[in-house]
Parts: sequence; structure tokens; C-alpha cells
Amino acid sequence: MPSRKPRFPGRLTGLLLGFLWLSSAAVSAQSLIRDAEIEHTLKRIAAPLFRSAGVGANDIDILVVNDRTLNAFVLNGRAIFLHSGLVTRLKTVEMLQSVIAHELAHITSGHLVQRALNLGNARSAIGIGLLLSLAASVGGNSDAAAGIAIGTSGAAINNFLAHTRAEEAVADQIGVRYMVRAKIDPKAATDVLEIFRGQEALSASRQDAYARSHPLSQDRIRALKGQIAAHGGAKTVDQTDLVYWHKRMQAKFTAFLGNPSYILRHLDNNDTSEAATLTRAIAYHRQGDLKSSMQYMNNLLAARPDDAYYHELKGQILLEGRNAPAAVASYRKAGALAPHEPLILAGLGRALLSLKTKIGDQQALKVLRRARDMDARDARMLRDLAVAWAKSGNNGMASLVTAERYALLGQFKDAYANAIRAEGLLPRGSAGWLQAEDIAGATKSFAK
Repeated sequence: MPSRKPRFPGRLTGLLLGFLWLSSAAVSAQSLIRDAEIEHTLKRIAAPLFRSAGVGANDIDILVVNDRTLNAFVLNGRAIFLHSGLVTRLKTVEMLQSVIAHELAHITSGHLVQRALNLGNARSAIGIGLLLSLAASVGGNSDAAAGIAIGTSGAAINNFLAHTRAEEAVADQIGVRYMVRAKIDPKAATDVLEIFRGQEALSASRQDAYARSHPLSQDRIRALKGQIAAHGGAKTVDQTDLVYWHKRMQAKFTAFLGNPSYILRHLDNNDTSEAATLTRAIAYHRQGDLKSSMQYMNNLLAARPDDAYYHELKGQILLEGRNAPAAVASYRKAGALAPHEPLILAGLGRALLSLKTKIGDQQALKVLRRARDMDARDARMLRDLAVAWAKSGNNGMASLVTAERYALLGQFKDAYANAIRAEGLLPRGSAGWLQAEDIAGATKSFAK
């Protein structure tokens, strides 16, 4: 293989930019929760804060890590990560917004710059398991330079993500400013900190992850309360719409992550709210009661027939209930209502593959390629796309996409092996061959 500067063009840039995937053997299996409605909701909730910070709506992603511990962090200036445990613990929109404002302040204040410069030391101290993508502009154009992958143990994650108390004070001050500008009650920030009060008195092993990565102190809490008091009486905006979406998101987290039997037993029989109906639909689905689940889903869709996310959820329930033709119809409806949602397209592609017909496989390949072009951070979509390529007879592209999936998961040995296989199967000099060569070059040293 000739030695040359990595290109990371096109789709590979999308793979290597702005995302994180945890898969360390030292930590219980962690992954990103990819859900179109949840990501849509978080974007809506963050929008007023982004505007007040002068940040573009699409400049920073907000993603959820499937972890019941309470934590939130930023790594590369392009994404804010929230643990599912923290999202479900924060009962109001304003509390969630205060966390987003605080993490946004870490990004806008440049608190990640020194950490990025120290990546070499961090990487030498820990093993592979945490995939961190960073990119630098090269030659004044939009091509991305090399992605940097590092892995961590649980303790190393906490050390690497930990902010200093000085950084926390700055982020508190700026976060409050963003909330006030957005006309959001900043008192929610202290409500969040009250959750962690007394953490520093506990041993490190008993502290919440948030308290370890965001050091608390009475001085910090006192200063934050003083900053909020200085803005006391400021006018706040009506957030009824965001409260609605937040309730839907909380219902999804509760129903998908909780024990369905427990959830159904403790739901008030007289509660016929939309959130309760959504919770029942998901809980019955998880119990394998497709008939009851569909009854509640149809109730939701009768009230909101043009809701893309309800059609998507119905498609998911039908697909997992082994009714692929009906699932395809629901996903198609969802895709027509939200044509720019790659996760909905990925679901449609999965449903089409489940038809197990030649035309379904052909349509799946087309749909999944579109989904990948829009967002290449979905490992399940990449697995389905590899299957679709293989069914079309193109094993070279199947190996290339498989290499991308393994790279996304931090499994660099498997990524390297599949990239080498793709190089041997794809026409030399083709776009796919060049991407395979880049992945092989990027993962070779880590594969060892």
C-alpha cells in the first residue's frame, strides 16, 4: 500500500466526524440511543439556547448514551452527550435545558482545546474502547484530516472528561446567561445541582459520574445562586410546546428502559393522557402483546394522523412483531411526513429487507444508502446496508460498510480486516476502494 496523506473524503468524513461510541470491556456495554423522535425533541429543547449562544442549529448534535448513571459531557466541540439516566431523572424541560446550557458553555468557552492537545498523553495511558473523532481542516479546504481513536476504562473516562472547578464556575456563569437570554428560568440550574448535593462527602466509587466529572462545592453552588438571584424577576417565555415534547420523550424512555410489567401495574387506570397512552403502547409491545400495543398506537394516530414519529413507532412495533408488510407501510408514511430523518429511512430499509423479496432487497439498498449519506453514525443501519449490498451481489461494498461499522464500534481489528478484504474485492482506484484504503490506514496501528 503506498504511503500518502489520509483523505477521509465524503462518506468516511461523515463516519469519523463528530460522534462517540463507548464499547470498553472495562465498562458495562454502552452505546448511543439512536431514536429519531428523541433526537428531534432534544434539538427542539436546545434550540432557544443555541440561538442565545449564537450557535447554528445544526452545528452541535445532542446525543444520548445508553447508561443509567447520571452524567453529561462534551468531547469534540461538535456534540453534547447526555446519559439516559440523567435525562430521565430531570423532570422538567428547564432542568434539562440548564444541563444543555452548561455543557454548551464548556464548548463555547474553549474548555476542550487543552484537552485535545493532551490527547497523546491520554491515549498512551489507556486502551482502546472509546472512539473519539476529531478533525482538522487541511490546506484551507473542507476535507477532514485524520480521526483520532482512543479507548478508556471507566476511571480513565472520568479523568479525561473531568472539568476543573474554575471551568465549572465559568460554565455556570455562561450557562445562566444563555438561559436568561432565552427567557428560561435559570433557577432550574440549582435544582439540578441539588440532586448531587453531598456527593463530595462520598467515596469516589459511590459518587455519581456527574459529580466526578463536574466537581461540586458549596462555594460553586453559592456563586451560582448569586448569579441567578442577580437575574431574578426576568421575564420567562411560555414553553408549553416543549413541555409536550418533553413528556413524550420521558414516556419513551420510561417504557423502553423500564420493566414493562411494573410500568403497566403502576399506571393509573384513569390516566388517559397522551403520554400514558404512548407508555402503554410501548410496554405492551415489549411484553409481546401486539394486539393491545396496536390498539393504543391506533388511538395515538387517530388523534395525530400526521405525526411522523408515531407512524415510525408503529412501524417498529409491527416489524418486531414480524409483520413486515404492514411495517413497510407505516415506515413509508413516516418517511413521507419526515423525509429528512435518516433514522426513519433506516427503519424503512430494515423493514424492506424483512420482506425477503428481490424487489424489497433492491429498494432497501436504495433507501439505506440514502440514510447512510445523511447520517453514518447508526451501527444498526450500517449492518443492514452491508446485508443489502451482499444480497445485491456486491461483496466488496458489503465488506467496506462492515469495516465502517466496526470502526464506529471501536472494534479496530475487525474494521482493519474488513477494509483489507474490501480493497481486494473493489475495483482499484474506485471511490469504494479509496475509502477502504483510508479505513485500513486509519485502523492498522490500532488493530495491532
